Amino acid sequence: MTAPRIDADTLRRLPKAVLHDHLDGGLRPATVVELAAEVGHTLPTTDPDALAAWYYDAANSGDLVRYIATFEHTLAVLQNREGLLRTAEEYVLDLAADGVVYAEVRYAPELMLNGGLTLNEVVETVQEGLATGMAKAAAVGTPVRVGTLLCGMRMFDRVGEAAELAVAYRDAGVVGFDIAGAEDGFPPADHLAAFEHLRRESVPFTIHAGEAHGLPSIHQALQVCGAQRIGHGVRITEDIVDGKLGRLAGWVRDRRVALEMCPTSNLQTGAATSIAEHPITALKDLGFRVTLNTDNRLVSGTTMTREMSLLVEHAGWTLEDLRTVTVNAVKSAFIPFDERKALIEEVVLPGYAAAL
Repeated sequence: MTAPRIDADTLRRLPKAVLHDHLDGGLRPATVVELAAEVGHTLPTTDPDALAAWYYDAANSGDLVRYIATFEHTLAVLQNREGLLRTAEEYVLDLAADGVVYAEVRYAPELMLNGGLTLNEVVETVQEGLATGMAKAAAVGTPVRVGTLLCGMRMFDRVGEAAELAVAYRDAGVVGFDIAGAEDGFPPADHLAAFEHLRRESVPFTIHAGEAHGLPSIHQALQVCGAQRIGHGVRITEDIVDGKLGRLAGWVRDRRVALEMCPTSNLQTGAATSIAEHPITALKDLGFRVTLNTDNRLVSGTTMTREMSLLVEHAGWTLEDLRTVTVNAVKSAFIPFDERKALIEEVVLPGYAAAL
Protein backbone atom coordinates (compact mmCIF):
# COMPACT_ATOMS: atom_id res chain seq x y z
CA MET A 1 0.00 0.00 0.00
CA THR A 2 1.32 3.40 -0.94
CA ALA A 3 0.08 6.93 -0.34
CA PRO A 4 0.63 10.01 -2.48
CA ARG A 5 4.28 10.89 -2.29
CA ILE A 6 5.19 13.43 0.39
CA ASP A 7 8.56 14.96 -0.41
CA ALA A 8 11.41 14.79 2.10
CA ASP A 9 11.60 18.54 2.63
CA THR A 10 7.93 18.68 3.60
CA LEU A 11 8.41 15.84 6.07
CA ARG A 12 11.43 17.54 7.63
CA ARG A 13 9.54 20.79 8.07
CA LEU A 14 6.51 19.22 9.74
CA PRO A 15 6.27 19.94 13.47
CA LYS A 16 6.91 16.74 15.39
CA ALA A 17 6.52 15.50 18.95
CA VAL A 18 8.39 12.54 20.41
CA LEU A 19 7.54 10.96 23.76
CA HIS A 20 9.78 7.89 23.70
CA ASP A 21 13.44 8.59 23.03
CA HIS A 22 16.44 7.51 25.11
CA LEU A 23 19.31 9.92 25.73
CA ASP A 24 21.88 7.13 25.75
CA GLY A 25 20.52 5.73 22.49
CA GLY A 26 20.71 8.96 20.50
CA LEU A 27 24.29 10.17 20.54
CA ARG A 28 26.02 11.39 17.40
CA PRO A 29 28.48 8.73 16.17
CA ALA A 30 31.28 11.30 15.94
CA THR A 31 30.60 12.35 19.53
CA VAL A 32 30.85 8.76 20.73
CA VAL A 33 34.22 8.44 18.96
CA GLU A 34 35.60 11.67 20.43
CA LEU A 35 34.35 11.08 23.97
CA ALA A 36 35.55 7.47 23.93
CA ALA A 37 39.04 8.64 23.01
CA GLU A 38 38.99 11.10 25.90
CA VAL A 39 38.05 8.45 28.48
CA GLY A 40 40.13 5.63 26.99
CA HIS A 41 37.21 3.40 26.02
CA THR A 42 37.74 0.98 23.11
CA LEU A 43 35.06 1.06 20.41
CA PRO A 44 34.35 -1.51 17.66
CA THR A 45 35.63 1.17 15.22
CA THR A 46 36.73 4.78 15.44
CA ASP A 47 35.27 5.76 12.09
CA PRO A 48 31.95 7.57 12.79
CA ASP A 49 30.19 6.25 9.69
CA ALA A 50 31.37 2.71 10.35
CA LEU A 51 30.34 3.01 14.00
CA ALA A 52 26.84 4.12 13.00
CA ALA A 53 26.62 1.08 10.71
CA TRP A 54 27.89 -1.19 13.50
CA TYR A 55 25.15 0.00 15.84
CA TYR A 56 22.46 -0.47 13.24
CA ASP A 57 23.67 -3.95 12.26
CA ALA A 58 24.09 -5.07 15.88
CA ALA A 59 20.60 -3.89 16.73
CA ASN A 60 19.02 -5.75 13.81
CA SER A 61 19.19 -9.05 15.65
CA GLY A 62 15.50 -9.47 16.43
CA ASP A 63 16.41 -9.86 20.10
CA LEU A 64 15.65 -7.22 22.75
CA VAL A 65 18.43 -8.35 25.09
CA ARG A 66 21.09 -8.05 22.37
CA TYR A 67 19.58 -4.73 21.29
CA ILE A 68 20.00 -3.40 24.83
CA ALA A 69 23.59 -4.69 24.94
CA THR A 70 24.61 -2.19 22.23
CA PHE A 71 24.37 0.53 24.88
CA GLU A 72 27.68 -0.54 26.43
CA HIS A 73 29.60 1.93 24.31
CA THR A 74 27.28 4.91 24.60
CA LEU A 75 27.04 4.54 28.38
CA ALA A 76 30.83 4.35 28.59
CA VAL A 77 31.07 7.97 27.45
CA LEU A 78 28.30 9.24 29.72
CA GLN A 79 30.09 8.85 33.03
CA ASN A 80 31.42 12.38 33.52
CA ARG A 81 30.15 15.93 33.44
CA GLU A 82 31.67 16.77 30.06
CA GLY A 83 30.11 13.79 28.31
CA LEU A 84 26.68 14.40 29.81
CA LEU A 85 26.68 18.12 29.04
CA ARG A 86 27.72 17.66 25.43
CA THR A 87 25.35 14.76 24.79
CA ALA A 88 22.34 16.55 26.29
CA GLU A 89 22.99 19.73 24.34
CA GLU A 90 23.48 17.88 21.04
CA TYR A 91 20.39 15.80 21.75
CA VAL A 92 18.25 18.93 21.73
CA LEU A 93 19.93 20.46 18.68
CA ASP A 94 19.53 17.27 16.65
CA LEU A 95 15.82 17.07 17.44
CA ALA A 96 15.30 20.74 16.62
CA ALA A 97 17.02 20.25 13.26
CA ASP A 98 14.59 17.39 12.58
CA GLY A 99 11.52 19.58 13.13
CA VAL A 100 10.73 18.34 16.64
CA VAL A 101 8.88 20.97 18.69
CA TYR A 102 8.25 18.88 21.79
CA ALA A 103 10.24 15.98 23.19
CA GLU A 104 10.54 13.91 26.32
CA VAL A 105 14.01 12.48 26.81
CA ARG A 106 14.48 9.50 29.10
CA TYR A 107 17.53 7.99 30.75
CA ALA A 108 18.52 6.05 33.88
CA PRO A 109 20.79 8.11 36.18
CA GLU A 110 21.94 4.94 37.96
CA LEU A 111 23.78 3.89 34.79
CA MET A 112 25.93 7.02 34.78
CA LEU A 113 27.72 6.82 38.13
CA ASN A 114 30.99 5.10 37.19
CA GLY A 115 32.89 8.38 36.89
CA GLY A 116 32.17 9.48 40.42
CA LEU A 117 29.07 11.61 39.87
CA THR A 118 26.17 11.30 42.29
CA LEU A 119 22.60 10.67 41.16
CA ASN A 120 21.74 14.30 41.80
CA GLU A 121 24.79 15.52 39.88
CA VAL A 122 23.83 13.38 36.89
CA VAL A 123 20.31 14.84 36.80
CA GLU A 124 21.49 18.42 37.26
CA THR A 125 24.20 18.07 34.61
CA VAL A 126 21.81 16.64 32.03
CA GLN A 127 19.31 19.41 32.75
CA GLU A 128 22.06 21.98 32.27
CA GLY A 129 22.97 20.50 28.89
CA LEU A 130 19.34 20.34 27.79
CA ALA A 131 18.81 23.98 28.79
CA THR A 132 21.85 25.04 26.76
CA GLY A 133 20.55 23.12 23.77
CA MET A 134 17.08 24.64 24.04
CA ALA A 135 18.53 28.15 24.26
CA LYS A 136 20.70 27.59 21.18
CA ALA A 137 17.82 26.05 19.21
CA ALA A 138 15.55 28.98 20.06
CA ALA A 139 18.25 31.46 19.07
CA VAL A 140 18.36 30.09 15.52
CA GLY A 141 14.59 29.95 15.12
CA THR A 142 13.92 26.27 15.82
CA PRO A 143 12.59 26.26 19.39
CA VAL A 144 11.90 22.91 21.03
CA ARG A 145 10.50 22.16 24.48
CA VAL A 146 12.24 19.18 26.11
CA GLY A 147 11.06 17.52 29.31
CA THR A 148 12.89 14.73 31.13
CA LEU A 149 11.69 11.28 32.16
CA LEU A 150 13.91 9.61 34.73
CA CYS A 151 14.14 5.83 34.43
CA GLY A 152 14.66 3.08 36.93
CA MET A 153 16.16 -0.15 35.60
CA ARG A 154 13.57 -2.83 36.22
CA MET A 155 16.09 -5.66 36.68
CA PHE A 156 18.04 -3.82 39.40
CA ASP A 157 17.16 -2.59 42.88
CA ARG A 158 17.38 1.21 42.53
CA VAL A 159 13.96 1.93 41.01
CA GLY A 160 12.80 3.51 44.26
CA GLU A 161 15.75 5.90 44.23
CA ALA A 162 15.00 6.91 40.66
CA ALA A 163 11.39 7.59 41.63
CA GLU A 164 12.59 9.78 44.51
CA LEU A 165 14.74 11.72 42.03
CA ALA A 166 11.72 12.28 39.78
CA VAL A 167 9.82 13.70 42.74
CA ALA A 168 12.75 15.89 43.81
CA TYR A 169 13.34 17.38 40.34
CA ARG A 170 9.76 17.59 39.06
CA ASP A 171 9.92 21.40 39.18
CA ALA A 172 13.39 21.51 37.62
CA GLY A 173 12.79 20.02 34.18
CA VAL A 174 11.81 16.44 35.10
CA VAL A 175 8.25 15.82 33.92
CA GLY A 176 7.78 12.11 34.65
CA PHE A 177 9.14 8.62 35.24
CA ASP A 178 9.61 5.27 33.53
CA ILE A 179 11.11 1.85 34.08
CA ALA A 180 13.36 0.47 31.37
CA GLY A 181 15.50 -2.59 30.68
CA ALA A 182 14.72 -6.20 29.87
CA GLU A 183 10.93 -6.57 30.07
CA ASP A 184 10.48 -10.33 30.05
CA GLY A 185 11.00 -11.76 33.52
CA PHE A 186 10.91 -8.38 35.26
CA PRO A 187 7.24 -7.44 35.64
CA PRO A 188 6.34 -3.85 36.48
CA ALA A 189 4.52 -4.90 39.64
CA ASP A 190 7.89 -5.79 41.16
CA HIS A 191 8.27 -2.03 41.65
CA LEU A 192 4.78 -1.27 42.89
CA ALA A 193 6.03 0.69 45.90
CA ALA A 194 7.83 3.15 43.61
CA PHE A 195 4.72 3.69 41.51
CA GLU A 196 2.55 4.16 44.56
CA HIS A 197 4.99 6.80 45.80
CA LEU A 198 4.87 8.61 42.45
CA ARG A 199 1.06 8.60 42.49
CA ARG A 200 1.00 10.02 46.01
CA GLU A 201 3.33 12.80 44.87
CA SER A 202 1.32 13.45 41.66
CA VAL A 203 4.21 12.57 39.33
CA PRO A 204 3.02 10.99 36.05
CA PHE A 205 4.73 7.91 34.66
CA THR A 206 4.88 5.62 31.69
CA ILE A 207 6.01 1.99 31.70
CA HIS A 208 7.75 -0.06 29.02
CA ALA A 209 5.24 -2.87 28.42
CA GLY A 210 3.86 -5.04 25.65
CA GLU A 211 7.09 -5.25 23.66
CA ALA A 212 9.10 -8.31 24.75
CA HIS A 213 6.24 -9.52 26.96
CA GLY A 214 2.54 -9.59 26.15
CA LEU A 215 -0.81 -8.69 27.64
CA PRO A 216 0.05 -9.48 31.28
CA SER A 217 2.79 -6.83 31.14
CA ILE A 218 0.37 -4.21 29.79
CA HIS A 219 -2.31 -5.20 32.29
CA GLN A 220 0.10 -4.88 35.22
CA ALA A 221 1.43 -1.55 34.00
CA LEU A 222 -2.06 -0.07 33.78
CA GLN A 223 -4.30 -1.83 36.27
CA VAL A 224 -1.80 -2.66 39.01
CA CYS A 225 0.81 0.09 38.74
CA GLY A 226 -1.36 2.89 37.35
CA ALA A 227 0.68 4.02 34.34
CA GLN A 228 -0.71 6.94 32.35
CA ARG A 229 1.02 5.83 29.12
CA ILE A 230 2.52 2.63 27.75
CA GLY A 231 5.98 2.44 26.22
CA HIS A 232 5.63 0.46 22.96
CA GLY A 233 2.48 -1.58 23.70
CA VAL A 234 2.54 -3.29 20.29
CA ARG A 235 1.27 -6.55 21.74
CA ILE A 236 -2.07 -5.03 22.72
CA THR A 237 -3.09 -6.49 19.35
CA GLU A 238 -3.18 -9.90 21.06
CA ASP A 239 -6.41 -8.68 22.68
CA ILE A 240 -8.00 -7.75 19.34
CA VAL A 241 -9.63 -10.42 17.16
CA ASP A 242 -11.15 -9.52 13.79
CA GLY A 243 -11.41 -5.91 14.85
CA LYS A 244 -13.20 -6.74 18.10
CA LEU A 245 -11.50 -5.41 21.20
CA GLY A 246 -11.09 -7.44 24.37
CA ARG A 247 -11.47 -5.85 27.77
CA LEU A 248 -7.87 -4.69 28.09
CA ALA A 249 -7.66 -3.34 24.54
CA GLY A 250 -10.99 -1.59 25.06
CA TRP A 251 -9.69 0.00 28.25
CA VAL A 252 -6.60 1.29 26.48
CA ARG A 253 -8.55 2.76 23.58
CA ASP A 254 -11.58 4.09 25.44
CA ARG A 255 -9.57 5.80 28.18
CA ARG A 256 -7.18 7.32 25.63
CA VAL A 257 -4.07 5.67 27.05
CA ALA A 258 -1.26 6.78 24.78
CA LEU A 259 0.83 4.06 23.16
CA GLU A 260 4.42 5.18 22.56
CA MET A 261 5.05 3.23 19.37
CA CYS A 262 8.51 2.91 17.77
CA PRO A 263 8.26 1.12 14.40
CA THR A 264 11.93 0.77 13.42
CA SER A 265 12.96 -0.24 16.93
CA ASN A 266 10.19 -2.84 17.05
CA LEU A 267 11.43 -4.40 13.82
CA GLN A 268 14.91 -4.65 15.29
CA THR A 269 13.77 -6.32 18.51
CA GLY A 270 11.37 -8.70 16.78
CA ALA A 271 8.21 -7.08 18.17
CA ALA A 272 6.99 -6.41 14.60
CA THR A 273 7.70 -7.98 11.22
CA SER A 274 7.57 -5.03 8.82
CA ILE A 275 6.65 -1.36 8.62
CA ALA A 276 3.70 -2.22 6.40
CA GLU A 277 2.32 -4.63 8.99
CA HIS A 278 3.36 -2.77 12.13
CA PRO A 279 0.42 -2.55 14.56
CA ILE A 280 0.61 1.25 14.68
CA THR A 281 -1.47 1.55 11.49
CA ALA A 282 -4.23 -0.85 12.49
CA LEU A 283 -4.39 0.63 15.98
CA LYS A 284 -4.60 4.15 14.54
CA ASP A 285 -7.46 3.07 12.32
CA LEU A 286 -9.25 1.50 15.30
CA GLY A 287 -9.10 4.78 17.18
CA PHE A 288 -6.31 4.10 19.65
CA ARG A 289 -4.22 7.05 20.80
CA VAL A 290 -1.03 5.98 19.06
CA THR A 291 2.06 8.16 18.99
CA LEU A 292 5.11 7.87 16.74
CA ASN A 293 8.57 7.72 18.28
CA THR A 294 12.23 6.96 17.54
CA ASP A 295 13.23 5.08 20.73
CA ASN A 296 16.99 5.17 20.04
CA ARG A 297 18.09 7.25 17.08
CA LEU A 298 21.70 6.05 16.94
CA VAL A 299 20.95 2.40 17.61
CA SER A 300 18.05 2.33 15.16
CA GLY A 301 19.68 4.62 12.61
CA THR A 302 16.58 6.77 12.51
CA THR A 303 14.96 10.16 13.03
CA MET A 304 11.37 11.30 13.37
CA THR A 305 11.46 12.35 9.72
CA ARG A 306 12.61 8.86 8.75
CA GLU A 307 9.90 7.18 10.85
CA MET A 308 7.28 9.33 9.16
CA SER A 309 8.71 8.62 5.74
CA LEU A 310 8.64 4.86 6.31
CA LEU A 311 4.97 4.94 7.29
CA VAL A 312 4.11 7.09 4.28
CA GLU A 313 5.99 4.83 1.86
CA HIS A 314 5.14 1.41 3.28
CA ALA A 315 1.88 1.81 5.20
CA GLY A 316 0.03 4.40 3.15
CA TRP A 317 0.06 7.17 5.74
CA THR A 318 -1.10 10.66 4.77
CA LEU A 319 -0.30 14.10 6.14
CA GLU A 320 -3.56 13.87 8.09
CA ASP A 321 -2.34 10.65 9.72
CA LEU A 322 0.95 12.29 10.68
CA ARG A 323 -0.91 15.26 12.11
CA THR A 324 -3.09 12.90 14.16
CA VAL A 325 -0.19 11.12 15.85
CA THR A 326 1.59 14.42 16.47
CA VAL A 327 -1.48 15.91 18.16
CA ASN A 328 -1.89 12.63 20.07
CA ALA A 329 1.65 12.95 21.41
CA VAL A 330 1.26 16.54 22.56
CA LYS A 331 -2.10 15.74 24.17
CA SER A 332 -0.42 12.95 26.13
CA ALA A 333 2.72 14.86 27.12
CA PHE A 334 3.54 15.09 30.82
CA ILE A 335 3.43 18.89 30.88
CA PRO A 336 0.62 21.21 32.01
CA PHE A 337 -2.57 21.38 29.94
CA ASP A 338 -2.14 25.02 28.98
CA GLU A 339 1.30 24.31 27.52
CA ARG A 340 -0.02 21.33 25.55
CA LYS A 341 -2.97 23.36 24.26
CA ALA A 342 -0.70 26.20 23.14
CA LEU A 343 1.68 23.83 21.35
CA ILE A 344 -1.18 22.23 19.44
CA GLU A 345 -2.99 25.43 18.54
CA GLU A 346 -0.01 27.71 17.90
CA VAL A 347 2.63 25.34 16.49
CA VAL A 348 1.41 21.90 15.41
CA LEU A 349 -1.86 22.70 13.66
CA PRO A 350 -0.52 25.77 11.81
CA GLY A 351 2.51 23.77 10.72
CA TYR A 352 0.36 21.06 9.20
CA ALA A 353 -2.08 23.55 7.72
CA ALA A 354 0.82 25.05 5.80
CA ALA A 355 1.71 21.63 4.40
CA LEU A 356 -1.77 20.39 3.52
